[in-house]
Parts: sequence; C-alpha cells; structure tokens
Amino acid sequence: MVKIRSARIGRKMDANYRIVVTDSRSARDGHCIEQIGHFDSAKPFSEAVIDEEKAIAWLLKGAAVSDTIKALLKEKGIYAKYLACKNTKKESK
Repeated sequence: MVKIRSARIGRKMDANYRIVVTDSRSARDGHCIEQIGHFDSAKPFSEAVIDEEKAIAWLLKGAAVSDTIKALLKEKGIYAKYLACKNTKKESK
C-alpha cells in the first residue's frame, strides 16, 4: 500500500519533516517514492510547503494518508480540493 506520511530530518531537538509518498512497509526515514513537501514542527501548519498537484494526484490514485499529514492537508485546503475532484470524477462515470 502506498502512503503519504512524514519523514524526519534535521538534528536532535530541531525536527523538520519531509512529506513523502512511500510504501507503507518501508522504514520511516527509508526509501521514498516521491517527496511532495516539507514542514517545520516548531511552526504552524500554515507555513508548510506542499506541491498541491502531486498531493491530489497521489490521493486520487488511492494513497493512504497519516493522521498528521491529513490534518496538514486540511489546514492548507488541499484535502477539500481532493474531495471535490473525487466527487466530480464519480459524477462523470
């Protein structure tokens, strides 16, 4: 299963995270398929940087999302756009 989750980078006591698309069986900081953004845990989610097109594309392909990343996508408004795309795709069938 493909999953969108965070991978920890940075030094001790100064955590930063990459938002990555990876196989759910791989290690947290292991091999990733694609990096779609990053955020600093000490700053609010609104300052996170995410490639919106890539995130929506992976969600439409069926990628699962971790709880933290789902909250971040909702804060940025990307999850609502994904749901709108998903609904229009269903209606067109």
